[in-house]
Amino acid sequence: MRSKASQPRTILPDPIYGDVMVSKLINRCLINGKKTVATRQIYAAFDLIKAAAGRDPLQVFTAALYNIRPQMEVRARRIGGAAYQVPTPVRGQRRDSLAIRWLVLAARNRPNREYHTFADKLHAEILEASNLAGGAVKKKL
Repeated sequence: MRSKASQPRTILPDPIYGDVMVSKLINRCLINGKKTVATRQIYAAFDLIKAAAGRDPLQVFTAALYNIRPQMEVRARRIGGAAYQVPTPVRGQRRDSLAIRWLVLAARNRPNREYHTFADKLHAEILEASNLAGGAVKKKL
């Protein structure tokens, strides 16, 4: 057994919106450790959301994350030599990390013919997720 539990790392809020979830989104979007590129793309997506929706992009992002967060997940449980899929509730931290992961993956999987940059793809995915549509919400269901 472990001697002591691991300490969760504290993530600083992002400088513009002051939100920890935006920082987690930026960290999840990193490719080859280029944080400034990821930050620029996230803020460009938020600017596009502000122009398209006419609302605060942080509120739209929070609503999208709320719609993507899973309530239950199935886990393998071995009983008598057979593995059963048992539904279990999802912890809060895992719920947030799954929602951000699914949002980024759904944005990356969007076709390039209509969206040219990652900011365009992320903006479209966040808007659709806030309206209970899109690839991330399908993944949750």
